[in-house]
Amino acid sequence: MVRRDKSNYIIQSVSHALDVLEEFRGDVDELGVTELSRKLKLHKNNVFRILATLQSRNYIEQNKSNENYRLGIRCLELGQTFIHQRGMLKQAKPVLQELAVKTGETSYVSILRGNQVVYLDSVEPATTVRVVSRLGLHMPTHATAAGKVMVAFESEEDLRKHLDPELHSYTQNTIKTAEDLLRNLSTVREKGYATDLEEFEEGLRCIASPIRDYTRKVIGALSVSGPANRVTDDRIETVISVEVTRLAKELSTLLGYRE
Repeated sequence: MVRRDKSNYIIQSVSHALDVLEEFRGDVDELGVTELSRKLKLHKNNVFRILATLQSRNYIEQNKSNENYRLGIRCLELGQTFIHQRGMLKQAKPVLQELAVKTGETSYVSILRGNQVVYLDSVEPATTVRVVSRLGLHMPTHATAAGKVMVAFESEEDLRKHLDPELHSYTQNTIKTAEDLLRNLSTVREKGYATDLEEFEEGLRCIASPIRDYTRKVIGALSVSGPANRVTDDRIETVISVEVTRLAKELSTLLGYRE
């Protein structure tokens, strides 16, 4: 297979925007259009347009007193997300391994991106019949245990802002309305874990519990998925939910969470 040079795919305007952001490093707090133009050897008009674009997305903000520019809050948010994800994944691996052993099912750690669940890592059990891996997939919040448990602790007002009155249906068990989902999330908060009882895929059941960090904010979900004939109501109640909840709390503790 011939490897293509990725430099052929570089978008120059995006590259220039990243160059602008990277000038705000070390002790550099603020920079003006003229200074950035000189440093980057770009026309002032180009620099101004890049700054305006970055400012519209909160990656850059302007100091009104001197009209210089500085990094915006979105840069901090991305940095914090990177730190949390790297820390969470490192701490999560042994927890995932223990969860797979204890339940005999595939274990996952996931995060929320917008209205979708993204599965970052998983551990498969030793059993011969396993579920198809969800690693790297983007899944709907309302039809997955991980998604439901990550939004259950948000305020109803915030939830309603993101929910459509009618939710997309994947199986006959999918929650179909915002009102039904809100009632389901109330149960999730009471139990401390969420379930997906063949709501996204027929024959597949999932159980998830929230992962919190030192700020007590829910930053992810620990979950288990398995075929419905093994993940029975009784096993969910007596084994799987117990282990998922226990190990999610253990992982949260490793990330600095204190009740």
